[in-house]
Amino acid sequence: MIKVILNDIINIISGGTPKTTIEEYWKDGTVGWLSVNDFNNDNRYVYDSEKKITELGVEKSNTKYLNRGDIIISARGTVGALAQIGKPMCFNQSCFGLRGKEGIVDTDFLYYSLQNYVRNIIKRSQGSVFNTINLASFELMELEIPETIDTQKQIAKVLSDLDAKIEVNNKINQELEALAKTIYDYWFVQFDFPDQNGKPYKSSGGKMEYNEELKREIPEGWEVKMLNKIFEFEKGKEPGSAEYVNKKVDENYIKFFRVGNIDGISDTFIDSTKQDYLYASEGDVIVTFDGSVGKVGIGINGIYSSGLRKIYSISDEIHSSFIYFVFKDERIIKTIHKYSTGSIILHASKSIDFLNIFYHKETIEKYQNFINPFYEKIVYNLKENQKLAALRDWLLPMLMNGQVTVGEAKEQLGMVAEEEEKYNF
Repeated sequence: MIKVILNDIINIISGGTPKTTIEEYWKDGTVGWLSVNDFNNDNRYVYDSEKKITELGVEKSNTKYLNRGDIIISARGTVGALAQIGKPMCFNQSCFGLRGKEGIVDTDFLYYSLQNYVRNIIKRSQGSVFNTINLASFELMELEIPETIDTQKQIAKVLSDLDAKIEVNNKINQELEALAKTIYDYWFVQFDFPDQNGKPYKSSGGKMEYNEELKREIPEGWEVKMLNKIFEFEKGKEPGSAEYVNKKVDENYIKFFRVGNIDGISDTFIDSTKQDYLYASEGDVIVTFDGSVGKVGIGINGIYSSGLRKIYSISDEIHSSFIYFVFKDERIIKTIHKYSTGSIILHASKSIDFLNIFYHKETIEKYQNFINPFYEKIVYNLKENQKLAALRDWLLPMLMNGQVTVGEAKEQLGMVAEEEEKYNF
């Protein structure tokens, strides 16, 4: 292993923002324009951005394209978040793009080396990485790396295989969710659920009746029900920062999930006996009600922060599988945003009083029976991802500091991770 200054082994690319007052830079934009909100999670690759800009916006601003495999690191706000670029995209000035210098460092290895570096800083500083990162910061960061590119690639390959399997599970879940949501939209938005003859209800002339409350037609025999009358919204609780630890100390220590961990992966633990925390079992539905409001996730045996709500049915009639896709409904999401308060950080607690669904017991039962196997597979994949991420995070520092060799790591892994090339990335 050799010690290197980060600035000596990378090319640094700066971001920028097109003028927000010029519509042509933003309207109908197709170019990904990344901010930390797009990659502040545990995923290795980032493939999409919430905001898009036009090619003209790229041309008329300081932003630049990052290529697939390049690294993006947040420099302000949530500092030290990392990801690799999944497809060419641009980014704002609150981030830096990093590209390993050819022949000196493998960029995949550099990504994992920086992950290890940031996590060590977090452990030493109890949660704060840096106040900010600027160009001078890269002259102060010192890493230890294998001297040969071949060794770097071998180390990166071991960790990449685990991340590749996580990504495959994520893609399977996305496809299952898309299918289940399409069915939900057909049945509960367009009202084309199967009628008694197996034909789409509304399209086949099923009887509709005018609902005075919503000023629209709904199927005959259906109701409109407020969600706070049929669901419980249980708020999480925030522990003090001194309660966080980065490993499981004993059986009382349980994974802790914040708003940014709603995808189900977290490296933070807290002692579950110290307070009456909000606990969610596998399969419970979790929704963000502070910050990035309206995002829905699935609980994986953990404790959840005050920015999250666990949502479950008051009766046994409605399963988590149905609740999950209720909160994927655009009408529900828009209502949450409409009645949220706060200028900088949104708070959605008041929106609970305005949320409603179209309710028909028999149709809900049919939908649940159909999509429950999808939901169970999604939960299974999320659980597997937690195990794979824990294994990756356990191996990461030991491979980086030489405690474990690549050969020893492969022996311990066995056949847990399949070959990355099988995933057709």
